[in-house]
Amino acid sequence: MRTFENDKPVRIAYVGGGSLNWATKLMGDLAHDGRMAADVTLYDIDHAAAERNARIGERYGAMASGVKVRYRAEKTLAAALRGADFVVISILPGSFAEMASDIAIPERYGIVQSVGDTVGPGGFIRALRAIPAIYDIGLAIAEHCPKAFVVNLTNPMSVLTGALFRAFPQMRAWGACHEVIKTRRTLAFLANQKRGEIRYRIADAKVNVIGINHFTWVTGMSVDGVDMMEDYLAFAARHRDSGWRERPIDMRDEHARYFEDMSRVKFDLTCRFGIAAAAGDRHLSEFLPQSWYLDRHQDFAFGLTPVDYRIRERQEKVAAAEALDAGGPLPPAAPSEEAIVEQMRALMGGEEHVSNVNLPNRGQVAGLPEGTIVETNARFSGLGIQPVFAGRLPPAVEALVLPHATRQTALLNAVIDREVSALLPLFVSDPLVQPIGLDKAERMFNEMIAATRHCLPQELASLAA
Repeated sequence: MRTFENDKPVRIAYVGGGSLNWATKLMGDLAHDGRMAADVTLYDIDHAAAERNARIGERYGAMASGVKVRYRAEKTLAAALRGADFVVISILPGSFAEMASDIAIPERYGIVQSVGDTVGPGGFIRALRAIPAIYDIGLAIAEHCPKAFVVNLTNPMSVLTGALFRAFPQMRAWGACHEVIKTRRTLAFLANQKRGEIRYRIADAKVNVIGINHFTWVTGMSVDGVDMMEDYLAFAARHRDSGWRERPIDMRDEHARYFEDMSRVKFDLTCRFGIAAAAGDRHLSEFLPQSWYLDRHQDFAFGLTPVDYRIRERQEKVAAAEALDAGGPLPPAAPSEEAIVEQMRALMGGEEHVSNVNLPNRGQVAGLPEGTIVETNARFSGLGIQPVFAGRLPPAVEALVLPHATRQTALLNAVIDREVSALLPLFVSDPLVQPIGLDKAERMFNEMIAATRHCLPQELASLAA
């Protein structure tokens, strides 16, 4: 792996390069960083969208001072991957029409979902669509750029990151998720409040992350060498009933109404179990029985994100991208809160970087099975990606996390090994599905498969026959 000080640009392949969200974040972060010359190839099944992003990217690339960042769209996955040093994967499994059925069909059976992309019936069916696609991408990476570092941004994060390692066990991959950033932001706020001045940023908030994606926990936290766990637990107790955000939410803003929360689920779990629940309320609630939070989502002040809003938001993003492509003013190349560029620079020999990522369990989480995709901190450096030992969850929390971790691994293996008979029992065992009973769960499963069968391999689509 070359170092970033060399003149030769690093090669980044972006799979899902027509992205309306992550791609432009990467463009802005590369332009703001200004230290990493790069050739970025964009591949998407919607080639026109990749071409549009390449043109937008070229404008962002011109902002980078002192280095050149170039963008081009490729028509084939192989051409995009060939010779890549890094691969970024950000795809939508199916379309919003399929996601709509993932939400609407369970709702008819009385099952409420706030997101529907990780666990629960929606996350399960989304995984059936996505695992084969990500597995094939992993095989292509093994063929065309086996030494590349690969970052997966696609949900369901755990099973899809696992699919990459099933395709190529030597894969140098990690799954990146920004949910824990919210807890670190709160921690920095508390440290500033304690000091009486604005001094600390998110980067100064250090946390020991442990769990699985979107069901993450923090068992230790500090700022500037000062242990902050007692402060955080006391803060959660004070705001358990009222909730809290550093900045008020404008409930007239649809995005805020559907995607933001008041951390009431997070604080309630923190108070119940004595460690910090670290993901957002919408995700945390889906890992638990519906009666805990989803049935009372209005009382706990978090929204159920409707797919029709996602469709309208996507249309707005398409219009914004087309306006940029037509020469509209680019947003400033301000850094996002994502760590991908910092991780890349560290892997190329730059400053070491530590952040929470998803990797196979090699002992970093005691109590969860070996090989399961877990979320902990990892150290990025010229030595590669090294998971940081996180310890073990308290028994009561482990009892909640372990069944999900086991189910995710079993689901991944069943799809890749075409063990279709294993899928219904796994589907029924999810805590959101289990209460409706086997007969109703089987009918719901068959309806959901039928609604998405055109996106599934033949063996899986046959389940709906």
